[in-house]
Amino acid sequence: MNKSKTSSVMKYNRWGYIFLIPFVVVYLVFQLIPLISTIYNSFFENYRSGLNQIGPNFIGLANFAKLLSDKDIWTYTQNTLIMWILGFIPQIVVSLLLGAWFSDPALRLKAQGFFKTVIYLPNLIMASAFSMLFFTLFSDSGPVNSILMQLGIIAAPYSFFSHVWSTRILVGFMNFIMWFGNTTILLMAGMMGIDTSLYEAAQVDGATATQVFYKITLPLLRPILVYVLITSLIGGLQMFDVPQILTNGTGDPVRSSMTLIMYLNKHLFSKNYGMAGALSVILFIITGVLSLIVYRVSNKQN
Repeated sequence: MNKSKTSSVMKYNRWGYIFLIPFVVVYLVFQLIPLISTIYNSFFENYRSGLNQIGPNFIGLANFAKLLSDKDIWTYTQNTLIMWILGFIPQIVVSLLLGAWFSDPALRLKAQGFFKTVIYLPNLIMASAFSMLFFTLFSDSGPVNSILMQLGIIAAPYSFFSHVWSTRILVGFMNFIMWFGNTTILLMAGMMGIDTSLYEAAQVDGATATQVFYKITLPLLRPILVYVLITSLIGGLQMFDVPQILTNGTGDPVRSSMTLIMYLNKHLFSKNYGMAGALSVILFIITGVLSLIVYRVSNKQN
């Protein structure tokens, strides 16, 4: 009897492994093999100089040493972090406010489903399409300049993409618009999971809404807040499509909007696979460290 049960369980489990085969194949072909290939190429000198192909020649860690000693990578890292911060700070503030409003039963907001859908919709639009829209809106002859001139705020068209901070703010604003809906949903789910008896006890004790938010909601949301912070930072380090399209791949003005992935793309475009591989490995290590932080912090809360 036990043998028959064991055999039936094994036959049942076999289907699970069969259904996993497509995922494993896709993972091997499109993720694991390219990852191993990237790490392998990072130890080689392999690039084009004019019509001549240099390498591949094994040079060990020379690509990493050259990359880390280059001032450009630190400039592009600073650019990436600045534009990420410009988008993340309003994103987390607005998401916390919206999450608190939508999850507060005392407010009894109507048409919540409609507003949640509208908030999340920008997340479904391709970043390239969003970038083209903003490029058109804020161009020298675009509608934004036309409106500002008609209102008498400016006398001549303002070149948004020729000034450092206006370009950075536009990139940060676009990232905020695209991602605050997703962050709102995550935070709202965390708020709805908090025991309502805690809020009831705080109200009985005479706590104000601000005290409840800072003393109960924020501490209990810490795991989700850390998750949002780290995943947003990882996404920020991989920022590419928005500044690439807005600046036509140049990172202008004066490379102030050039990101790390745009820098990586330039190495790939010039066929410098060794340096591109080294930069990819560095970003992979940073991402792994940040993911480990999320795991450790989340585990402590559990």
